[in-house]
Amino acid sequence: MDTRIDPITFAVLKSALESIVDDMAYTVMRTARSPIVRDVLDYSTTMCDAKGRILAQAKTVALHLGAVPDAMAALMRHYGDDLHPGDVIIFNDPYDGGMHLPDIFMFKPIFAGSRHVGFSVVICHHCDVGGRVPGSNASDSTEIFQEGLRIPPLKLFDKGVRNKTLFDIIAKNVRLPDLVIGDLDAQLATCALGERELLRLVDRYGIAPLEAFLEEFLDYGERLARKAFAAWPDGSYRFTDHIDGDGFDETPIPIRVAVTVAGDGLIVDFAGSSPQVRGAINSTLSFVKSATYLAVRCTLDADVPNNAGLYRCIDIRAPQGSLLNPDFPAPVAARALTGYRVVDTVLGALAQVVPDRISAAGEGGNSVVCLGGYDRETREPFIVVDMINGALGARAGKDGIDAITNPSQNMSNMPVEIMETTYPLMIEEYALRPDSGGAGRNRGGIGVVRQYRLLADEAVMQLRTDRHATRPYGLFGGEAGLPSRNILTTAATGATEVLPSKITRTVRKGDVIRHEQAGSGGYGDPRERDPARVLADVIDGKVSERFARDGFGVVIRDGLVDEAATAQLRSTGARSAA
Repeated sequence: MDTRIDPITFAVLKSALESIVDDMAYTVMRTARSPIVRDVLDYSTTMCDAKGRILAQAKTVALHLGAVPDAMAALMRHYGDDLHPGDVIIFNDPYDGGMHLPDIFMFKPIFAGSRHVGFSVVICHHCDVGGRVPGSNASDSTEIFQEGLRIPPLKLFDKGVRNKTLFDIIAKNVRLPDLVIGDLDAQLATCALGERELLRLVDRYGIAPLEAFLEEFLDYGERLARKAFAAWPDGSYRFTDHIDGDGFDETPIPIRVAVTVAGDGLIVDFAGSSPQVRGAINSTLSFVKSATYLAVRCTLDADVPNNAGLYRCIDIRAPQGSLLNPDFPAPVAARALTGYRVVDTVLGALAQVVPDRISAAGEGGNSVVCLGGYDRETREPFIVVDMINGALGARAGKDGIDAITNPSQNMSNMPVEIMETTYPLMIEEYALRPDSGGAGRNRGGIGVVRQYRLLADEAVMQLRTDRHATRPYGLFGGEAGLPSRNILTTAATGATEVLPSKITRTVRKGDVIRHEQAGSGGYGDPRERDPARVLADVIDGKVSERFARDGFGVVIRDGLVDEAATAQLRSTGARSAA
């Protein structure tokens, strides 16, 4: 049988796969129960072939999906010859295919008759998986056993039969079982949709032609990536960035990378990065791979497909026992922060290769403010996990984008109305943070401020923030963004306290928690910025007159640019970033 795919059919099938994963993403959003999935959009969907290779990814949390190959390898180790129609496998164990415990992977093998043709895959960040603190995401855990329920690869459904024992174990070990089981049901519905739509393609085109297309589609992704890499100058490009600390020790933690361009492939080596740390910011190697794939993908043209063909071109290495490849039983709950910094570090190196395709550093990844407690009368638990997304760094041709998720997250800020109607909180401020974007020819994006007042009697507060000490870098003369800050005002005394970047502590009724997120870095010499653009930012309230003068060398008086004073100030070089 001739299974060759003509170009038109190839394009149709390519679009069909991309539509399937996007439809899966919408299904999660419409059926999930918890705000962290439904409103914050902390989930991902993808389709894999029967060998577990990613075919297409939805426009969801990209940092999840590069970890699927390692997760699939774990699944195959456990069930390679024991997969059947009606099976559904879940797991979350970071040391057996997962990333961190709140992220539960779900895989549904897809069969056309007796022929295994692929997998539908959904990853959701669940609002709680047990452990020592509500939300299961604290930075100050010291071993994996404190972080919650570890699920090895297990069948949630076996040949269509529901595994009641596993459902019961999950429900008994989480604080919000209705939401967790509800989100698992959303994952099940989404996997079923992926199965249905892939089988529709099988019915229309036949198994053999479809499998031929899938092989060619992966090869196509590899060819386009290698073509791009071959045009890059050979060499080794190095960069170092830092995390503020691990919640126990505020000494900056280095992440170092050497990106070697060799012909049409890349070697990305993290040798010299920090050893694993006591706190829970350690990251599995699978997540480091995912962050690296994402950073590289951001430099490529839009027509390069988001599939496993790209992964074939990139060799990623991290020392065993390091922050980026820890030994068991290191805690990993807050590993997302390290993934965000891996993205920043790899992009910093790639800025030396393709400067016009790289943004300055964003806000540092989302900030997490988690508050958990119990209603005084009903003793019903509440857990709010607010992931605050902030600012995109400035680019070669444009300013950064204010108050928006950066590409490593692709998530949404929880609406104030949802927070106040769902949780015992009052949001006293949700606003842009003036002067937070780094000065440059193109200005860095502005970060945001969230201020919460607790209305419950008591709650456990967890903060997982960063970029307090190490500011988001600018590029090619652009200034770093303003650092972040956490402030607690205690209702009982009125005292105000500046908190570290990562902390777990008890707060009480009336206490006010304020997070001022970092801004993003600028791009290019700030003195080259058109004064009219600086004035527009001042009028919009994004930049103060003082920062216009100190950051950009632009003097504004009575709502206008003082051209003579600006020219004199810029000619002397008398400019200091605020």
